[in-house]
Amino acid sequence: MATPQVQTVNTTADKAKLALAAALVLAGLVAYYALGKQGPLFQWLGLLALLALAVVVFLLSETGKSLTAFGQDAVREVKKVVWPARKEAIQMTVYVFGFVLIMALFLWLTDKTLEWFFYDLILGWK
Repeated sequence: MATPQVQTVNTTADKAKLALAAALVLAGLVAYYALGKQGPLFQWLGLLALLALAVVVFLLSETGKSLTAFGQDAVREVKKVVWPARKEAIQMTVYVFGFVLIMALFLWLTDKTLEWFFYDLILGWK
């Protein structure tokens, strides 16, 4: 199946919205440190207010709208997933743990065999 060609059009207004969102994030950080003498409540309120405003401005841009659409599509796809039953999930978990245990034992035995071969037989180290 051929994928459609996607063209991204970035208008000047859209770039301005993204720049404004970035400036609001920076202003939030500056406000956090500038409001240090007023106490932590004002620091956090200033930071959170400006960050929330930056998120709103970002979501109004084309990039924000496409991110929102992507998130909605992802949620829609997750709802289509057929999840395994509890018994099946437990069985698969046991299989994975069993395989990991067998592989760990195999690698440990291989390591000890090579250690014995090289250090004891070839080099004569004890």
